[in-house]
Amino acid sequence: MTDPEQQRQFALDVVRRLRAAGFEAYWAGGCVRDEALGRRPKDYDVATSATPPEIRELFGQRRTLALGAVFGVITVVGPRPAGMIEVATFRQDAGYSDGRHPDHVTFSSAREDAARRDFTINGMFFDPIAGQVIDFVGGQEDLRQGLIRAIGAPRLRFEEDKLRMLRAVRFAAGFGFAIDPETSAAIRDMAGQITVVSPERIAMEMRRALTESGRVRAAGLLIELGLAAAVLPEIRPQDGESQARFERMIGVLGRLREPEFPLALAAVLTGQGPAAVREVGLRWKMANKETDEAAWLVEHSEALAGASAAPWSKIQPLLAHPWAEALADLCEASSAAGTMPAGVADVAWCREQLARPREELDPPPLLTGDDLQAIGLRPGPMFKHILQAVRDAQLDGQIRTTEEALALALAKR
Repeated sequence: MTDPEQQRQFALDVVRRLRAAGFEAYWAGGCVRDEALGRRPKDYDVATSATPPEIRELFGQRRTLALGAVFGVITVVGPRPAGMIEVATFRQDAGYSDGRHPDHVTFSSAREDAARRDFTINGMFFDPIAGQVIDFVGGQEDLRQGLIRAIGAPRLRFEEDKLRMLRAVRFAAGFGFAIDPETSAAIRDMAGQITVVSPERIAMEMRRALTESGRVRAAGLLIELGLAAAVLPEIRPQDGESQARFERMIGVLGRLREPEFPLALAAVLTGQGPAAVREVGLRWKMANKETDEAAWLVEHSEALAGASAAPWSKIQPLLAHPWAEALADLCEASSAAGTMPAGVADVAWCREQLARPREELDPPPLLTGDDLQAIGLRPGPMFKHILQAVRDAQLDGQIRTTEEALALALAKR
């Protein structure tokens, strides 16, 4: 696991070493923004005048990875707790025929490198040795004003990389910032073009937008800027019924506490059925496990209603399920939002059951299929029915021993 302090120190050491070799070098991008906002950066990037071959020569072939060398990016591997630092040569980008990656790059100056980046708050550099921000694009002022603004002409920035439209939503929602009117207008005009971006990259942005603290505002911005129609039309209000559904969804989404992505997606699509989840999963090429979990949560989103009064055999399979905690979270948020029948007491009771030792919550079955064959029953459709009847009786306390289970099985045959 990466240690934040050691990662920061390593990023400083990388800059120092580049400087000592005669190159210009700064921290760049999101780490500069986060430090200016008083947040701990998740990682550090370095921008430099050194070319990829010069970077590899300086740090050594064994400590560098050239996976992004075609774009001027070399990864420098640090001590294990410090992780890795991406070191990128100052560059200009030329042509984005796929709407995502530059066709080729030309190495340039720090000023020109800043000008090709996405938003002003991400376009600053920081000299960690002098403790000085180098700002060619007005990022410091936009941070003070709480503004997401494209560098230069917004349409050009979005023509270069369509994913930037979703990133604008995520940044605005996550930081609680407004989006500059010219930047917003460009997104509205170009929103339909977001589909040229790979489904996986769209899913990556949506995963962050729907799980981070600004997720409710992110959902609203997707609607407002026209992006929802292209990436998540299921949430787009088109009439009174869908508007009411959107408002219910917002109420649930906002009451989740640090949700994982399947839970957040289930909150967004609850009320539309598991088939809607699977359609989104296919559209975004999500991992099967994530899609399955979100679909299961939507399918059982009302199943905990009246849980404390229901037969234990009906509720236990849900609470013994690997995704039971997430289901309780969804039902709790839905209850707090007043959108689902499972009340606060139902969820609280379910959480008490989930706290029980696993062997109590999910005891081993008293009978198996082998046991049924041992008493002369032939495998067939009735097996499942008999085993389920025995299991229900066991969970409900009607039988407690193998002998009682066998007697019931014989009675059910």
